[in-house]
Parts: sequence; structure tokens; C-alpha cells
Amino acid sequence: MGDFWVFGYGSLMWRPGFAHRETQKAHLSGYRRALCITSHIHRGSVEKPGLVLGLDRGGSCVGLAFRVPGELTDEVMAYLRQRELITNVYLEKRLPIRLEDGSRVQAVTYVTDRSHIQYAGQVDVEEAARRVCGSVGLSGRNEDYVLNTIQHLTALGIRDRWLENVARHLTLPDEQEAPPQAP
Repeated sequence: MGDFWVFGYGSLMWRPGFAHRETQKAHLSGYRRALCITSHIHRGSVEKPGLVLGLDRGGSCVGLAFRVPGELTDEVMAYLRQRELITNVYLEKRLPIRLEDGSRVQAVTYVTDRSHIQYAGQVDVEEAARRVCGSVGLSGRNEDYVLNTIQHLTALGIRDRWLENVARHLTLPDEQEAPPQAP
């Protein structure tokens, strides 16, 4: 079997966890990066669920594509399925992407399953920030997840204005206004 491509739009971009021969920026049409998955374990709790990234329908997304050697197909696909399909909130698809060099390839991509109970729906910037603020799970604060994502995207030269707007609306504990002092 020949080499294949994997498209990453979140943590897969800076922590792929699998061997690959090549990495290129890539553009996926028809899906956008969004905080559209409810997290009640890793970035939230049952009492205060957080939000994590998914690829939701509509728009487009710039991410990274990884070319994987064909001889590693079984190993890499098993790893990706274990990582991405834990609760089955994502659907594994092969979708066309445009690589930075202008070529078009099919890539293994994990998109949001809108029928899954964890699908949060289309959330606007203010609502996303409200849900993220104060949510904490086994992997840490939801605010840290969003800000870390922005930091990595910026380092990769990828802009995501919607996610950047969410980050601007976050109120972190150390940034909250101090209570007024009595005269």
C-alpha cells in the first residue's frame, strides 16, 4: 500500500504521535475548526462541561497534513483510532485537501459527528468563552487548552480569527478586576 495523508487541525498538528515522511500546511474546504465538542472528562466535568475542538460543517480550515509511509498504515491507523475515536464523537473520513505546494490529495480526517450527544452545536464567540471559562478536567483548565491552541497555531503561522476572538473573551482568574477598595 502506498503512502497516505493525515489532516490535523488541533493538537494533532503539534503532537502527532506517529511517524511521517513529510509535513505541509493544508487547506480543507467544507469544514471549520470549532469549539463544538462538549468535554466532561478532559477539559470539563459533569457539573461544568468544557468545550474542545472539532471539525464542524461549513467554512474551511487551515491545518497540517502529514504524509505517512504506506508500510506504517496499520500501526498509524490503529494509533489514530485509539486517540480520536474514544467516545466516537468524531467520524473518520477521507477528504480532499489542498497542500501548500498546490497539489490535491485525500487525507484521513476526523470530523464532528453532529448526531453524537457530545456535539455542542454551533456556538457563538461569547457562548464559547462562557462555557470554556472555569471548566476544568483531568487534562487541566479549558482556558489553557484554548490559549495553548492559539499559541501553537500562531507559531505555525496559522490564523484562526474565530478562535482568537474566543480567547479574547476569556476571563482568567488573574485577569479579573480586583474588588473596589473602601475609602
